[in-house]
Amino acid sequence: MKIHECQAKALFKAYGIPTPRGTVAQTPEETLRAAHELGTSPLVVKAQVHAGGRGKGGGIRVVGTPAEARKVASQLLGTRLITPQTGEEGRPVETLLIEEALTITEEIYLGIVIDRSRACPVVLASSEGGMEIEKVAAEHHDKVIIEEIDPAVGLRRFQANRICYDLKVQTSMAGKMAGLILDLYRLFTEKDCSLAEINPLVVTDGGHLVALDAKLNFDDNALFRHPDIMILRDLSQENPLEVEASRYNLNYIKLKGNVGCMVNGAGLAMATMDLIKLVGAEPANFLDVGGGATAEMVREGFKLLLSDRDVRVIFINIFGGILRCDTLARGVVGAAREFGVNMPMVVRLEGTNVEEGRRILAESGMRFTVAAGLKDAAEKVAAGLSSKEGIEP
Repeated sequence: MKIHECQAKALFKAYGIPTPRGTVAQTPEETLRAAHELGTSPLVVKAQVHAGGRGKGGGIRVVGTPAEARKVASQLLGTRLITPQTGEEGRPVETLLIEEALTITEEIYLGIVIDRSRACPVVLASSEGGMEIEKVAAEHHDKVIIEEIDPAVGLRRFQANRICYDLKVQTSMAGKMAGLILDLYRLFTEKDCSLAEINPLVVTDGGHLVALDAKLNFDDNALFRHPDIMILRDLSQENPLEVEASRYNLNYIKLKGNVGCMVNGAGLAMATMDLIKLVGAEPANFLDVGGGATAEMVREGFKLLLSDRDVRVIFINIFGGILRCDTLARGVVGAAREFGVNMPMVVRLEGTNVEEGRRILAESGMRFTVAAGLKDAAEKVAAGLSSKEGIEP
């Protein structure tokens, strides 16, 4: 789960991480009032959306007066901000963060993330703050510091000191910097984050360390432990189909293709998407209904596929274990009848009660195309995309 920068900075403050003075506003009038209350110039008006690259999309503006801040707020609020990370659809701007502008002498990148290849959290740091860390790693990999953290021990003070040394932090600042790194790790672990990032962490002309930006992502599987974090979720920033899927415990991610996929099991879902691409098509989604799906969950999953305007062919790939093939077939047939499906539907069933599942599909009176195997299924999906009339069962 993602949260806004202003929400992340509130958590930073609770953990002793310095941030600029700022106020949240949701109307031009609130923006004007916030600018007056800050009583400084210049000011920064920052659109609050779940995406990076806001500056490139015009979502971060420096203004000189409260009147200018109000004008910028009028231009941003109610629009959809398009950045390199949002795609063409953009993200709605409903909240702004009004902050004091700082005079900066140095910018540092600092982040903590789970490194799955190392099976542990790692601290990433770089003297190239303000840039995308992926770009720095690709072009100047020698400038990215990686410090592994033993999960059983945690981040130790000597490791934080080593990061400061590698960053060539001034001796007078090293103690504060090491403490900030440890505070960020404490936040990362106590709140079950999957990412904690400050880009940039700046040194001001007064010699202070300040988190100029803040990004926190949280492990969805741990949110039951953090009701205080759950209430920060902003559904307007998420894909509506993904929001709907979460209500039925379906694992759904919207993609940019035209083949709607319903699969049980994450591994099979990944293999299915590879299979689709192998025949020259593109998956429209990742949808894992899970091993224990009910007919109702299958119905809702099918409904999600039909709600996606990009979908031209539906591909159902099920290996029946806990989720029996006959349960899947009943759910699919019921949903297809209810929603009046008129596009090609390719079904590949194997496993528990597979013959019963195939019988239900065959006797449904609908144009399901039952595939004999994975290769046959892929070919039928490709045929469905190339034919306006559909494919022969």
